[in-house]
Amino acid sequence: MNIRPTLATASALSVSALAAVTLLGAAPAHATEYSSALKIRGVQYDAPGTDSNRCSGGNTTQEYVTLKNYSRTATINLKGYLVKDAAGNSFRFTASHSLQPGDYVKLRGGNGTDSDANNVVYRDNCNFMWNNSGDTIYVYKPSGPGSDSHKYTKSGNDRDGNGYISFHS
Repeated sequence: MNIRPTLATASALSVSALAAVTLLGAAPAHATEYSSALKIRGVQYDAPGTDSNRCSGGNTTQEYVTLKNYSRTATINLKGYLVKDAAGNSFRFTASHSLQPGDYVKLRGGNGTDSDANNVVYRDNCNFMWNNSGDTIYVYKPSGPGSDSHKYTKSGNDRDGNGYISFHS
């Protein structure tokens, strides 16, 4: 949504108010803060070692996104939630996986055994999902609206160069 004040409106606004209106109109889509309790806690977008997406002996299981329930009271069932990247690669939680308040799950690449006790779900896909140079992570509720999204770049967000970026503490 672009907000373009008319000349009459602009003259009635202070310079700082006009700047605020201009900034609001120019806010990037990835800056949207959703009211959902399910948020992206962080992403290991660059798996340690040399990237190898082989199902046997590769390191795709070392790439993951962590989703956390930031609610203080509500349990969230992940069944039906969708996680996507900017290119449209996606994973939908098809089984029930309940996150108690404050709980988290690591959605890992590769193959493995999903475990509530170990807070892990595998995508059962040996291709890397998150681009090492930068990407956008989207999480959608089962009903379709956004739950959380974050855009990152290696140079802009990974200050220590370890391949992991935190979004919500």
